Amino acid sequence: MIWEPERLDDQALLSAGDPGAMLPVVASAAAQVRTAHRNAGEADIARLAQDGRPRAIVVTGMGSAALAGDILAVICGYGAPLPVITVRSGRLPGWVGATDLVMAVSCSGRTAETLAVAAEAVRRGSSLLAVGAQDSPLHAIATQASALFVPVEANGPSRANLWGMAVPLVAAAGALGLVQTDPDLFEGVAKGLEDMANRCRPSSESFVNPGKALAMELAESVPVIWGATPLTAVAAHRLALQLHENAKYPAQWGALPEAGHNQLGVVEGPLAERDIFAESAGRTIRLVVLREPEERPISLLRVVEDRDVPVSELAAEGAHPLERLATLIELGDYASAYLALGYGIDPTPVTAITELKSRTSQ
Repeated sequence: MIWEPERLDDQALLSAGDPGAMLPVVASAAAQVRTAHRNAGEADIARLAQDGRPRAIVVTGMGSAALAGDILAVICGYGAPLPVITVRSGRLPGWVGATDLVMAVSCSGRTAETLAVAAEAVRRGSSLLAVGAQDSPLHAIATQASALFVPVEANGPSRANLWGMAVPLVAAAGALGLVQTDPDLFEGVAKGLEDMANRCRPSSESFVNPGKALAMELAESVPVIWGATPLTAVAAHRLALQLHENAKYPAQWGALPEAGHNQLGVVEGPLAERDIFAESAGRTIRLVVLREPEERPISLLRVVEDRDVPVSELAAEGAHPLERLATLIELGDYASAYLALGYGIDPTPVTAITELKSRTSQ
């Protein structure tokens, strides 16, 4: 596959290369936030507080559903009066019991691992909040347990519906008094997403479009993506996942300061070397650093720059942590789709994953 950046400013090629409509789905993030907030209210999410605050919150999900749990944890922050953990498997930790709240998240409502954990939570007497597709097996588990259920109105693949899964969890945390949430917060997040979508729209040319510009920087490199804070580490993880699935592209992610203790070694390896006499540039690593506003300079960047490794820095935008996280994620979602399209790849289907699910379900 050949990288052809001129594709990104050819509207006909972008449309033809995106039959699954990934770009329009990415642009729907603001609508997802508003719809999910409304659905959480209609499901009477405030009812979670009737039995008092749980001992712990356990979010179970796979892929983007699990990332919704990471978003919840980082929005609650280190000051949360209870632990918020994410389970990325089909087993519930042994210590979870009747005083804990399990949030089972699956866009399709059919993820086998999530269904197993949700059923186990009910057997143990844990409180349950289910977030997923209407009339799905997950919905049935919630109904049988008289548990709260918030529907996800999915558009496109599950990974493209992150906010439909994450917003009900944040709304639940607000109901429990773990974070301050109100309609203005979610509307602010939606407006920030709309602004980013407008700047990254397909008709906006590469030299002013941040999504296309990031895709062009990532192309023909091996991205090493670092989050400089716990919040931006979640966005770094999301960007790596979207590069994997949308662009079918390798990427590594990490969180500072821990990444500086191990991943920093790649700046001295074979993929960090550049031959200035070569007729064409070879593929080398590119460090992508995600930062929050007014953050102190990152000292290890000097170590990277001294070795002539290219660096891209992305700054989050917004006043509230959820707004900052949303703008970074939206930018990365666009960049991953544009990277796919620049290589002539349809960003929507992931044939290898579909095949794996088929084999494991037999």
